[in-house]
Amino acid sequence: MLKRFIRYYRPHKKLLVMDLIASLLISVIGMVYPIVTRNMLNIYFPEQMYNAIVIAGVVVLVLYAIRMLLRYFVQYYGHVIGVRMQSQMRKDLFDHLQKLPYSFYDNHETGRIMTRITSDLFEVCELAHHGPENLLISSVMILLSFTYLLTINWILTLIVFACVPILVAVTVHYRKAMNSAFDDRRKSNATINAAVESSVTGIRVTKAYTNAKREVEKFGKGDEEFVDASARAYQAMAKFFSSTSFVTDVFNVIILIAGGLFLYAGKITEGDYATFIVSVNLFINPVNTLINFMEQFQNGVSGFKRFLEIMDEQPEQESPDAKELLDVQGEIEFRDVTYAYDPTKEVLHQINLRLEKGRKLALVGPSGGGKTTLCHLLPNFYRLEEGNGSIRIDGVDIRELTLDSLRRNIGIVQQDVFLFVGTIRENILYGRPDATDEEVYEAARRANIHEYIMTLENGYDTEIGERGVKLSGGQKQRLSIARVFLKDPAILILDEATSALDNTTEVLIQQALDELCKGRTTLVVAHRLSTIRNADEIAVVMEGRVTERGTHEELIAAGGVYKELYALQFRDNDWIGEDV
Repeated sequence: MLKRFIRYYRPHKKLLVMDLIASLLISVIGMVYPIVTRNMLNIYFPEQMYNAIVIAGVVVLVLYAIRMLLRYFVQYYGHVIGVRMQSQMRKDLFDHLQKLPYSFYDNHETGRIMTRITSDLFEVCELAHHGPENLLISSVMILLSFTYLLTINWILTLIVFACVPILVAVTVHYRKAMNSAFDDRRKSNATINAAVESSVTGIRVTKAYTNAKREVEKFGKGDEEFVDASARAYQAMAKFFSSTSFVTDVFNVIILIAGGLFLYAGKITEGDYATFIVSVNLFINPVNTLINFMEQFQNGVSGFKRFLEIMDEQPEQESPDAKELLDVQGEIEFRDVTYAYDPTKEVLHQINLRLEKGRKLALVGPSGGGKTTLCHLLPNFYRLEEGNGSIRIDGVDIRELTLDSLRRNIGIVQQDVFLFVGTIRENILYGRPDATDEEVYEAARRANIHEYIMTLENGYDTEIGERGVKLSGGQKQRLSIARVFLKDPAILILDEATSALDNTTEVLIQQALDELCKGRTTLVVAHRLSTIRNADEIAVVMEGRVTERGTHEELIAAGGVYKELYALQFRDNDWIGEDV
């Protein structure tokens, strides 16, 4: 872990070296005051060397002015190093998140992921800045002050230093408990962030069902867990600091007693005794700094560990010799496809389907039968393991294709449309960022949304709000269709694209979808069977198996499950009997 942390220092090594040199000079300058104090008490005052007193004072003042500038450099550029490292970690983490498979997001809440990117990395930033400085300054000050104390009175110095092992033992004893407690606190903080993200995202549902009280209770529960975890963490920290502070207080008691005895016995002069008292603080203060640094160190280490937890997640895999999918014709074949999210429960079992170029295959059947899973497997969102069949496009196994080239050639329109914060133009351009304005307008026209956009005050530059909250369901759906028109894929997946719309809006969108399907190989999942009557082939998927296949007329004539579903859906229509 240490090597991986140090790697983030490498781009800033020159600035880091300058920062450490400045820190070292700060430590050295700190030793000037006790040396001057000793000379004044033992030489300048007894021998009335007034010029030397003034000169020494001026020298100390100048050195302190230099130390002020050095501290400014350390504080400013040290934090700059930390922020830049934090920025690089954040970029690495965000980039890695883009490469993780669907399964990762199935098992991790958005709020918890956000905690890793924000508060966790802030703690890492603080450690990156203060860690090297505190360790260097404190170590140098302890070494220099200890050496200087030896020159004053080595016996008294060794007596004081004998307390250090006790301090180390106390530190080690309480550190483990504090580490565990702060890890729990950080996890509880992630729970709160997850609850807030979920509640804010679903605020309209909360208000619609008047469940604000329940959301407050859920948040309160998470908040109580955080308070309890924080109490345990601060209790461990209180034990740590109170114990270590007591040990450092013992230093002063030892100096008081032992120094007094040495002075009484004539083994130390009054000037050296006064200097020793001043100098011993140069030894105790960095020891205290290291002790206080333990909390920041623990926070930073915990944050970096949580950062690495995600960075160590395996990204989506593709074959080392994966090739580009080019000149796509659009022929699709599922061969003996078997898949399970959970090894104990199959979702699909030996699915065999073939879809020729430019044809439309509709998947129907009860919810949970595996239709959407088939749609997710085609763009390799979930990887099909060896031995569980294969999915081929133009005769090539999708596992042998690069993920980017595969997904570039597949367009997806879903029931739950996701739009990004930004303008209408930016959301349509998501289909092909380098498209011209005219291409954007043409895509919108073909999606039956252009005329509506032109009625808006800012037209294509209208902000749509978070997740397109300022648009209706039908408008959001048509924007997503425009996005696919702009992408212009050879293969199209329509996953219940019209199931949540009213009849009038559905007609507009169905027209847009029919236009979108022209010349493309299309896989359709639909609950409204009226929308897929003209499909080239319909497959009934139940409990992970294809139970019926054929055209609408063939399946109605067969009198199986499809006919039952169709009759059930249109039982109130007078004309259903003609089809039956």
